[in-house]
Amino acid sequence: MANHLRFVGRTVMVQNGNVEAAYGVLNRIMAQDGVADAVRRSRYYEKPSRARRRRAFEACRRVYCAEMGRRIAFLARSSRQDPWLGC
Repeated sequence: MANHLRFVGRTVMVQNGNVEAAYGVLNRIMAQDGVADAVRRSRYYEKPSRARRRRAFEACRRVYCAEMGRRIAFLARSSRQDPWLGC
């Protein structure tokens, strides 16, 4: 099990006995993977209609965030020409 890719990807080394920092790093990794949310969701039964609505909302949010990120990157690029020369 120790060589399993998911296990290795979530392994955190404790340096100088600083368990608090390692615990914070592990929590951040688990939050990015969505493990805590999945456990929280599976604690209680979720009706199929609510699950469909949640998945549709998550998909819409992913699309919206990707589009907004693309727009912000477009506006924030450094190679843009100055639109108001001489002003």
